[in-house]
Formats: sequence, structure tokens, C-alpha cells
Amino acid sequence: MFAQGIVVFGLNRPKAKNAISRNLVKMMSEAVDAVKTNNKVRTVIVCSLVPGVFCAGADLKERAKMHPSEVGPFVSKARALITELGNLPMPTIAAIDGAALGGGLEMALACDMRVAATSAKMGLVETKLAIIPGAGGTQRLPRTIGVSLAKELIFAGRVVDGAEAQNLGLVNHAVEQNDSGDAAYRRALDLAREIIPQGPIAIRMAKLAINQGIEVDLATGLAIEEACYAQVIPTKDRIEGLTAFKEKRPPRYKGE
Repeated sequence: MFAQGIVVFGLNRPKAKNAISRNLVKMMSEAVDAVKTNNKVRTVIVCSLVPGVFCAGADLKERAKMHPSEVGPFVSKARALITELGNLPMPTIAAIDGAALGGGLEMALACDMRVAATSAKMGLVETKLAIIPGAGGTQRLPRTIGVSLAKELIFAGRVVDGAEAQNLGLVNHAVEQNDSGDAAYRRALDLAREIIPQGPIAIRMAKLAINQGIEVDLATGLAIEEACYAQVIPTKDRIEGLTAFKEKRPPRYKGE
């Protein structure tokens, strides 16, 4: 779905609770590739079209039928998909209106922001199956909520609701669920609409500076920021911003 610069990836495997299968990985990888280089896309929202669930994690029924030699390559493909989602140049928002478990939460963690219904359930529960999070969970959760809390949640395989997730800093916003079961999606749309009027190149450069800078020491991070700032100086959007400010009107950014 595409409207006003917002692209929506809607997970839709109702019988399998949006479990991550070979086919879902393939289709979502194609969707990510399609928006990666599209400068008209200002924000991506990942949501579920299945009531009561975001993504239940790996498709364990499919996994049980795999030969042991097939499991590693499949997990690598799922990990690559989630990495690609995390590397999209535009802001990404996960709208969690239901359960996000295992790989489902790992997918949400790869997004820049997360919005959840207070009734949603979230957790990296892999240790219950005698495995560990394999699609970035051991790396992204500590970077999101801190090392000690991440260890507690992962070691215990604990599931938290949306309200607790907000208290932990796991989600940006927690909202009461509505009758149609899409409260988080609606809040994500509101958040996307806040972002869209801003300079799109500036937003992408800010994301790049934050994502790269957080992994290095402050001095290197400041150098990354300077390099990203240099990218916005020659843009038409920057001139438009100054002109609009002077003329006391809203800017009309084109991403140029």
C-alpha cells in the first residue's frame, strides 16, 4: 500500500499467525528491495493484516519438516531480510497490534520506531526452545533497552505487554486497543504524518548519522555527522527551507 509517501508492509498469513516462512521471507525481501531506492517513499510502516497478532516468529511447522542442513541457510536468509529492513534509508515504524514473538519482535526491533497496543504481547522467547534469538535479537534488544534488561528478558524468555514495553523503552508509544484492533497502526500513521513534511534528504541523513554514529566513539560519530551534514548543504530543499522561513509559509520539499 502506498499513499502520501507512506508505504505499508502488511503481514497476512492468518492461519499461521504471520509466522516467518520461506515464502514470507521471499515476498518481504522483494518488498524491501522495491522501496530501497525509491526516493518518493518517505516512511515505511510494518503492520499485520491479521487481527490479534503481529508476527508469531518462525514457522515452526515448516521448520520441523526441514532437513537440519536447510535450517542454517533459512535462518541466514531471515537474518538478511531483517538486516535489509534495518538498513532502509527512510524511517521505518513497526505497528504492533498483537503478539510479536521471537523473529516477529526481531523484525520490529529492526525498525527505527515501534508503536504497540497496550494489549500486545512481545518477547524473545527462543530460550524456551533451547535456541537463541538468531535474527538480530541479541544485538538489537540490548541497544534498545540496555544490556541488563535485555539479558533478563532473553534469559527468562519473558513476554511483556505494550504498557510494560513502553516503560522498558522497547516501544516509543503504547496505545489502548480500539474496536477494530488497529490502534497501533493508526498511531503509527500519525507518527509517519509528523515525519513526512520534513526535508526527506535531511531525514535520511539524520538516520544514517544516528545509525552509524551510535556504533563508534563520540569523536568518530561527530565526524560522521559532519559528513552527513555536508550532504544536505547543496540540496534544493535546504534553500526551499530558508526561503519558506523568510516568506512565512510551509516549505514544499521535493527531496532534491
